[in-house]
Amino acid sequence: MNTMLLKNLLPCVFMLLALSARAEPDLSAPDAAAATAAGKITLIDIRTPPEWKETGVAKGARLLNMQHPQGAPGFTNALLEQVNGDRSAPIALICRTGNRTTQVQRYLQSVGFTQVYNVKEGMAGSASGPGWIKRGLPVETCTSQC
Repeated sequence: MNTMLLKNLLPCVFMLLALSARAEPDLSAPDAAAATAAGKITLIDIRTPPEWKETGVAKGARLLNMQHPQGAPGFTNALLEQVNGDRSAPIALICRTGNRTTQVQRYLQSVGFTQVYNVKEGMAGSASGPGWIKRGLPVETCTSQC
């Protein structure tokens, strides 16, 4: 293989490997609820306002719609406000089924957040578990930001 091709191909391979890497670490809904209640983690619900209204939100969760009007940089800045600018603050992300949180977790890790956990079963449940609601964990009615 010629050197020029190899130099151009390697960065693409590394980028694909990083994107395909499994986002970790994960937290179960009960573990996230306990850590949130104990003040050990900031739980961020990244769903949309209609979803918050439909199901309510996990008790103690902060609401931050991942569909931020200023895109990813706006989302990142809003999240930094939630954690006082500390990219090493422990954060747990929750959505409906864990799909969106997996993508957001990878993104946040790529921009320097070091303790981003994924509540992979989400609010409604997934293959990772029954979910916050079916587990009977505390839910609050969405009254603000909705």
